[in-house]
Amino acid sequence: MVSNAPIGSNYDRESELKAFDDSKSGVKGLVDAGLTKIPRIFHHARPIINEPKSSTVQTQVDIPIIDLKDTKVVENVGYAAENWGFFHVINHGIPKRVLDEMIDGARGFHEMKTEEKIKYYSRDYSKKFLYACNFQLFTVDAPSWNDTFLSVMAPKRPQSEELPPICRDIINEYSDHIMKLGFTLLELLSEALGLKPNHLKSLGCADGLFVLGHYCPPCPEPELTFGVNNHTDSGFLTILLQDSLGGLQFQHEKKWVNVSPLPGALLVNIADLLQLITNDKFKSVHHRVLANKGTPRISVAAFLRPFHGTDSIVYRPIKELVSEENPCVYKDTSLDEYVRLRRNAEGIDETSALAPFKLDP
Repeated sequence: MVSNAPIGSNYDRESELKAFDDSKSGVKGLVDAGLTKIPRIFHHARPIINEPKSSTVQTQVDIPIIDLKDTKVVENVGYAAENWGFFHVINHGIPKRVLDEMIDGARGFHEMKTEEKIKYYSRDYSKKFLYACNFQLFTVDAPSWNDTFLSVMAPKRPQSEELPPICRDIINEYSDHIMKLGFTLLELLSEALGLKPNHLKSLGCADGLFVLGHYCPPCPEPELTFGVNNHTDSGFLTILLQDSLGGLQFQHEKKWVNVSPLPGALLVNIADLLQLITNDKFKSVHHRVLANKGTPRISVAAFLRPFHGTDSIVYRPIKELVSEENPCVYKDTSLDEYVRLRRNAEGIDETSALAPFKLDP
């Protein structure tokens, strides 16, 4: 088990990481064990408490709310994707019951008895369903205070027996709704780019669907770590369902913006590969989640992204979006190379995962 011993010359970070990972109980296991101080491996170089809030955090900002029944929905989606990278979606057609049950399903999985839950703990990313604490546990400078399950729901869903019974039915039902919403959003984004509605879909932007259930348990020292580290998303588009707790922040105009949950709404953000193929028209922005002392934070992120089996595919800016006035920003980029760099922690903190693929100015 991870130690609470004081830091000193004998501190062995690699051994502590391995011992923590071998426990398979995640950060919830640490909380259940009654730890009152977080292990050194979770300490960040810039503790949250030391950030000059007046200059780096802007709390009162009206994030775009996109009504999918609005007559100006294409214009509104385009504005939000280009200028914010984040926006709420309402009138999305997913029943409140489904949203509530998906949150409950994610909570139910993470709060299962440890002996049941650890059966799914793995770092074998060829599996259709797995759970782990920090998928980049061994590559980031400091992991974040959360556990996550990952379920690959497209292009081919897991067999029924591969999914935990406690959340099996709702993951399938929720994924059906999310795929429909994803197609709608891609059509709107295509039109906002001046393209035919099926353009982004025809490029494979909705071929893969990964559903991740995040669980951030109460943290005894939230000023020392993050609930989710500062990062951008891989893939094309992320659709986020979050509980009422809050804590999510994203960067806008060089300041951190607090995202207050909007009941019944889903939060959508542009991901890296959509920024690449739109030649920087749409923006993939950094975001993070603050740790908290009070209650567990639950969120479910649905990623529209390529499946790992298509790593040989090459992405480039859409030709209709490139001109003499708007020259190509990115070189041809293989998914294989992009995924490899992501796994080596590119795109974490202030680094852009797309930086290695930019053409020389």
